[in-house]
Amino acid sequence: MSDPAPPSSPPALPDRLSVDPRSPHHLAAVFEHGVGIRLNGKERFDVEEYCLSEGWIKVPAGKTLDRKGRPLLITLKGKVEAFYR
Repeated sequence: MSDPAPPSSPPALPDRLSVDPRSPHHLAAVFEHGVGIRLNGKERFDVEEYCLSEGWIKVPAGKTLDRKGRPLLITLKGKVEAFYR
């Protein structure tokens, strides 16, 4: 019998990460594990992009869409923490 494969450890979280696959900051390997974001101590579930070093996140502005049909994003600034769930 063979030993079961050990669970893969999650990769280190990058300084900047985006949900959009067209972005240069998108890393598919990170999204195989659950990623959580806290802004000023409050967990956010609607984050599209974040940057730890600059202290901002981008979230959709309601139901507003841009001319290409993607959500219009607004930038919120504060203390950003990223973690695996």
